[in-house]
Amino acid sequence: MPYSAEISRRQPSCFLFLIDQSGSMADAFSSESASKGTAKGANESLHKTSEPIQKAQAVADAVNRLLDSLGQRCVKGNEIYDYFDVGVIGYNSEVASALNGIAGDQVIAPIGKIYENPAELEKRAQKLPDGMGGLVEVYNDFPIWFKPVASGGTAMCSVFAMARLLLEEWIEKHPNSYPPTIINITDGESTDGNPTEEAMHLKKLGTSDGSVLLYNIHLSAEYTQPVSFPNTVEVLSDPYARLMFELSSPLPYAAQKAAEKEGYKIAPDARAFMFNADPVKLIQFLDIGTRTENLR
Repeated sequence: MPYSAEISRRQPSCFLFLIDQSGSMADAFSSESASKGTAKGANESLHKTSEPIQKAQAVADAVNRLLDSLGQRCVKGNEIYDYFDVGVIGYNSEVASALNGIAGDQVIAPIGKIYENPAELEKRAQKLPDGMGGLVEVYNDFPIWFKPVASGGTAMCSVFAMARLLLEEWIEKHPNSYPPTIINITDGESTDGNPTEEAMHLKKLGTSDGSVLLYNIHLSAEYTQPVSFPNTVEVLSDPYARLMFELSSPLPYAAQKAAEKEGYKIAPDARAFMFNADPVKLIQFLDIGTRTENLR
């Protein structure tokens, strides 16, 4: 069966996050979707505020939180097992690593190297039960690997091309590993051409365990009903949404089960795609896309 290879230090897997940093990422989620993102305490990494959350800030918070979570999954006693190689690429009019030299010259680096070297620790407030029916505010260190950026265009063709070159090299070194997973987070259309050809080249890459997985999530500045993990393009009226659906990989079995645990109804042929997502959906999407059951 594809997507069943054990993940070990000798045979790691790879997560590559592509972060839209275009000018429109400075826009805020609607106040309704922002309050939805914090009312249920989705995660302490999101700013607790009644003000709308900037999309760039929500993405930075969510991905920083996920990098911390990936690192924690790999801690065994006093040691970090490098089960994952990880890269974060920002793209606007230019394309470059978003980790600002944390991993040296490497764009993709072992999780241990990233996890142990955040750029800074920021104090974040979290409300916890006080044992007497109330809440107490506690401040915790929140590790920051990269900060929000919002300027320029949306060079999606270029970032897919860069991802292909990086993963060709990675796969050559790990031909039998669990295939790399790419998660593309964007709020708009590509400004450097139609990304279909580059995305198809990317998805043709693979290890002996299966093809590269490409997840796509679109963030909405309006409080509109999201479309989550559809299995048909017919539920999408927006031409851009239809294109991103076609570019997205089928959702693998482990991710299907993870999505079902989050309350989504998942068809066997569901795609790794979400349209018009809010901050909570973004966090869920990242968790689902990086869920692994076969660490050794």
